[in-house]
Amino acid sequence: MRNLSDTIARLTRLPHGLPQTALASTRLRAFNETRPNPGQLKAWIYVPQSASLGAPLVVVLHGCTQDAAGYDQSSGWSRLADQHGFVVLYPEQQRSNNPNLCFNWFSADDAARGKGEARSIREMVAAVHARHGTDPQRVFVTGLSAGGAMAAVMLAAYPDVFAGGAVIAGLPFGVARSVPEAFDRMRGQGHPPVEALPDLVRSASSHSASWPILSVWHGSADQTVDQSNAFALIEQWRALHGAPQTPGKTALVHGYPHRVWSDPSGRDVIEEYRITGLGHGTPLDTRGSRHGEQAAPFMLDAGISSTHLIGRFWNIVPDQADYGRSIAPADAGGAAKLCQQPGQAAWSRDTGVQKTIEEALRNAGLMK
Repeated sequence: MRNLSDTIARLTRLPHGLPQTALASTRLRAFNETRPNPGQLKAWIYVPQSASLGAPLVVVLHGCTQDAAGYDQSSGWSRLADQHGFVVLYPEQQRSNNPNLCFNWFSADDAARGKGEARSIREMVAAVHARHGTDPQRVFVTGLSAGGAMAAVMLAAYPDVFAGGAVIAGLPFGVARSVPEAFDRMRGQGHPPVEALPDLVRSASSHSASWPILSVWHGSADQTVDQSNAFALIEQWRALHGAPQTPGKTALVHGYPHRVWSDPSGRDVIEEYRITGLGHGTPLDTRGSRHGEQAAPFMLDAGISSTHLIGRFWNIVPDQADYGRSIAPADAGGAAKLCQQPGQAAWSRDTGVQKTIEEALRNAGLMK
């Protein structure tokens, strides 16, 4: 691991400007329960009128500097829920836990089964089942950046709870246990050997049944979380599923490379979207989607709806509900795009990273 002075020196070269949270939405309602909440998280929920007994449950984890209402307003998860009858739960970080509203995915006290924030989210899921009768066999979790890394934590710590997940610009489970390690991994430095990654998940619980399916999204121009993390995440879960190294399906969806891995039974268990030219954020389609996606800091209009396509991969959004996606087999040029790292587009520029990281280092006592 790089020493702290080197970490700080690299971080100070990042852009300035702290993004503002999106305008609050009134669609979400506070979700209060008396169950244990060791991570001291807030919770918000959306239960559409179209939801019936046994509806799927989607858990959505916002990124740093964001909140539940802002993420929902931009991503459109609650509006997609209106169309397809699933329930949406938004755990929300508090500044008393992390001044920058990041989920503490790198903390041993918060990122393990039965502990801290991970247990709080698990208890929230149980409370939703009890109150709203959602289907315990169809629970899914997704998140952006630190929320994406925390989604990976939930899949690893509670594979018996979640049927699937989606990690957007996030990191693999178990690769960092401190703030300096977290920032090194974000920059693509110091990852464990590929062959050791699956054991990090296996050791997180006593689970021995089938593993959750996984959707991985990452921008090729992401300068906040290096795209090598997407590769490591895929390798971590590919081995668990026993999927071959080479994806069985390769296509271009809305012009972006899409790869799919299947397990030995032929079930699609991992997919990856590599959004060429995109920086750090959730890919949106503000004009083509039919559930009102809106651009905001770290919520980026890329002409592709990660919200919709993740729901489709989880099979809670039917194929016939597609919003007009274009799919074509990837030719040689398309396949080559999977490995390209093009220049960063103007609309994909990462902002606010330096201030956020410096504040996190100070709050951890690692920087004055």
